[in-house]
Amino acid sequence: MRNRRAFLAALTGVASLSLTLSACGETSSSGEKSKGGTIGIAMPTQASERWLTDGKSVVKDLKGYGYQTQLVYGQDNPKTQVSQIQALIKQGVDALIIAAIDNKSLNGVLEEAAAAKIPVISYDRLILGTANVDYYVSFDNEQVGRLQALYIIDKLGLEDGKGPFNIELFAGSPDDNNTQYFFEGAMHLLQPYLDNRQLIVRSGQTALKEVTTLRWDGPTAQKRMNGILSDSYGGKKVDAVLSPYDGISIGVLNALKTNGYGSNSKPLPIITGQDAELASVKSIIAGEQSQTVYKDVRQLASAAADMANDILTGKTPKVNNRLGYKNGVKAVSAYLLQPTSVDKDNYNYVLVAGGYYTAAELK
Repeated sequence: MRNRRAFLAALTGVASLSLTLSACGETSSSGEKSKGGTIGIAMPTQASERWLTDGKSVVKDLKGYGYQTQLVYGQDNPKTQVSQIQALIKQGVDALIIAAIDNKSLNGVLEEAAAAKIPVISYDRLILGTANVDYYVSFDNEQVGRLQALYIIDKLGLEDGKGPFNIELFAGSPDDNNTQYFFEGAMHLLQPYLDNRQLIVRSGQTALKEVTTLRWDGPTAQKRMNGILSDSYGGKKVDAVLSPYDGISIGVLNALKTNGYGSNSKPLPIITGQDAELASVKSIIAGEQSQTVYKDVRQLASAAADMANDILTGKTPKVNNRLGYKNGVKAVSAYLLQPTSVDKDNYNYVLVAGGYYTAAELK
């Protein structure tokens, strides 16, 4: 089977194997191929703290198994990522772990990987439209959205009949498959309160296609929030913002502050988030952003490394969802981890006691 092939034979002419990468690429090897083989890791961007942590963690865990690694960052440019993956294939890596920038742009390059019998693990973002992805490792993405929605429901007292409240909706990048799962998970719980008018979206922007944020970009979210406040609020105030990611949350916060929010007379709304990025955790401690969904990417990296090692040593990788993640061509067997809601009340227990941050880092 393609995803259980034997290790590549030791290659001669090591110097010719050096990978020509863009300036954003990294390598964890000095040149000589280890007996464990080499695994290529393609991450989306170095602009996000989260992806830097993922990259370093995957490299560390694979090294623990005796593999060399080639880590590259596509800087949110799909064409760059495709070129980087092509270079990894030409080098002759034994497996690929890919967090896609554009989950529909990799079909051609993954055909090249299949022809070279290189197994592919889709990392956190499901790669769409191709049979040439072997496994998927991520978090329960609908649960991420549910945790964000539950936080809003609880803090506004919606189950007690309180309201009406004004809410605005944000979603992630339209080219990221996770965006749909996050949004659907949240809206499954929020929709009844929209239907009975306990929650009101004054902008009228409720469809997924209306609320996405290309590349999960904070300044893009800030611009959209400024427009919403200008066009739809006037003397009204925002009570909650469904934000799917901390970088978007920071952009939303900047817009709100620019428009006078953050005082006793005009308090900040409830604002959710995701990834427990350092700036947002500090914002939560300071009483600005309300909540984030913590996904321990150290566990995600470990799961991806375990999966790669199982494939390359002829074992069957551990999965816990075989049918739920369909990429348009097939259902991709997945291993899903569980996320955790974090706010001012539990950040110390979850993040500091859990070793993700030190108390000094959060000051």
